Amino acid sequence: MWSPNLVPYGADQTVYLVVDRFGASGGMCHETEVERTDLEAIVGDLISGRFNDPVRVVAFNTLEHWSKDVSADVAVEIQTRCDIEREPLPEHLKDFAERHARSTSKLAVQLA
Repeated sequence: MWSPNLVPYGADQTVYLVVDRFGASGGMCHETEVERTDLEAIVGDLISGRFNDPVRVVAFNTLEHWSKDVSADVAVEIQTRCDIEREPLPEHLKDFAERHARSTSKLAVQLA
């Protein structure tokens, strides 16, 4: 059994994975696509519509051996870029942004 190597070769790298849900109409069949790349490319790909229904973005650091769900940070970055450009949030990202904005606001309430 062969499986792809998700950890890149190199010293200190942070790899970002987008978990994207897609399926047949009516939700009868769901599959998950996982993509890896750097943060700038992920944000650009999300804004441009490369992903159908992004569920989460996870970061992995190959040297420090950590992983973290960075979906809320990515959602904030996308919203910030749209605000700077005075463009509305793309329709295909509204669910993603709303879902992860709620998790950011819950964290802010817990920290207060």
